[in-house]
Amino acid sequence: MDASIVIISLPAIFRGIGLDPLAPGNIGYLLWMILGYLLVSAVLVVVLGRLGDMFGRVRIYNLGFLIFACASVALSLDPFRAGAGALWLILWRIVQAFGGSMLTANSAAILTDAFPARQRGMALGINQITALAGQFLGLLAGGLLAAVDWRAVFWVSVPVSVTGTVWSYLSLRETASGRRGRIDWLGNLTFAAGAGILLAGITYGIQPYGDSATGWANPWVLAGLIGGVTLLLAFCIIETRVAEPMFHLALFKVRAFAAGNVAALLTAIARGGLQFMLIIWLQGIWLPLHGYDFEDTPLWAGIFMLPLTLGFLLAGPVSGYLSDRFGARLFSTAGLCLVACSFLGLLALPVDFQYGPFAALLLVNGLGQGMFSSPNTSSIMGSVPPEHRGVASGMRSTFQNSGTALSIGVFFSLMVSGLGSSLPATLTSGLQAHGVPAGAAEHAASLPPVSTLFATFLGDNPIEHLLGSGGVLDQVTASGRAALTGRTFFPRLVSGPFHHGLTIVFGVAAGMALVSALASALRGAHHAEYERPTAAAGGQEAAQPRRNTPS
Repeated sequence: MDASIVIISLPAIFRGIGLDPLAPGNIGYLLWMILGYLLVSAVLVVVLGRLGDMFGRVRIYNLGFLIFACASVALSLDPFRAGAGALWLILWRIVQAFGGSMLTANSAAILTDAFPARQRGMALGINQITALAGQFLGLLAGGLLAAVDWRAVFWVSVPVSVTGTVWSYLSLRETASGRRGRIDWLGNLTFAAGAGILLAGITYGIQPYGDSATGWANPWVLAGLIGGVTLLLAFCIIETRVAEPMFHLALFKVRAFAAGNVAALLTAIARGGLQFMLIIWLQGIWLPLHGYDFEDTPLWAGIFMLPLTLGFLLAGPVSGYLSDRFGARLFSTAGLCLVACSFLGLLALPVDFQYGPFAALLLVNGLGQGMFSSPNTSSIMGSVPPEHRGVASGMRSTFQNSGTALSIGVFFSLMVSGLGSSLPATLTSGLQAHGVPAGAAEHAASLPPVSTLFATFLGDNPIEHLLGSGGVLDQVTASGRAALTGRTFFPRLVSGPFHHGLTIVFGVAAGMALVSALASALRGAHHAEYERPTAAAGGQEAAQPRRNTPS
């Protein structure tokens, strides 16, 4: 929930600290509030999973809960305003992400240790699906809590994290002995630096540069992309030459592990793109056209997206249970095919859709992702030896979190490119038709499309944002001003350019889902699962490979 709850709450948070997130100099604060948590989660989970293998998964998990609780308290007590207040929130969100990464890096490994193979899919399914459902429930919770007070967005995680800290310390026990070893410092450094620089470069690529709507031609962005890839290549070379590597590349020789992680990465990119595009679609166009004020759209967007969460919750545990009996490949591949079909269905909808078909497609998408996620996680975790489960869980989380971070850069760039080709001319003519002077209309239309996207993303009327400064609205007649700042002018104006961008986005997402389905189908029907017997000779437990042959 905490990975997404801030997204919906950003307008209230920035109002609370007295900062305009859409001012040109403040867009960086906005991006890092969204992406700081995701970047840290993507970079650190493998390292923390490896530490769990070495020093005990429960120990690292418990410490993560404690750090998460402290960061949640600090976030709600922000003593500063304006830029300093935003920096306080960004830095403590990074600390919060560090604690959260200690949890996510080891939770799947703890469950895999605790459950036999015949129950593992169900257990991991519940764990995985509640996590994914939390991403979407966070949107609803953020809308509800931000309406009360922006600090409540951070306070809500305090009792949960404090209770979780106490509960985990009292109830969890190590079921796998930690294997002490040396920390791969060079591998850790090159991976963290490479992944962080690469994802940061992608993040800044969606911001305008010069006359371009995006920043992919920015020398600093190009340097970040090239430098990040170079460091990651160096990391791969280092990991093949150290005695105790952080990232066990040999695990990719296991087909189920490699195919499952490739499918998880592509699915996470498509899922992240779906989440952000649905928010923009609902908040910027559909809800205003149906009578909702822009200020109320964040909450209602979360409510209208509930069928997606419902699909997760229904399909995840069921498919996990069935995959324990019949294998992972059938359910995960079929689920991804459903996801691809739902993307194609969304692509075929008009911008001003009827909610029934839209809700049905969201439900199908949620069912498909639930069918995929549980068996895929069980397949990945069951295909590795017990002593590598912590790092394998971290690697799985890295692919998933990196996909979510990548989705922002990929899909926002696609949407900005689609809008950039047609939005300026459409906006100029529409503003002039309602009495806005030609110079002011051209200036408003020349602002980067990413500002318009962020305005709709934050539940703000973009026209008020574009024309509110400089007294432009005072030069327009009362009727023209009422039309420009009303609920329907901008949604109707932008629906054509937006649908053009949406076609590109959902087309790419459908393609990613189909490639993921192919990778899932190639995981193989037979693989070795490692089982910890419950009754070993002499009372000693030992990790033994067990041949599992799902149908």
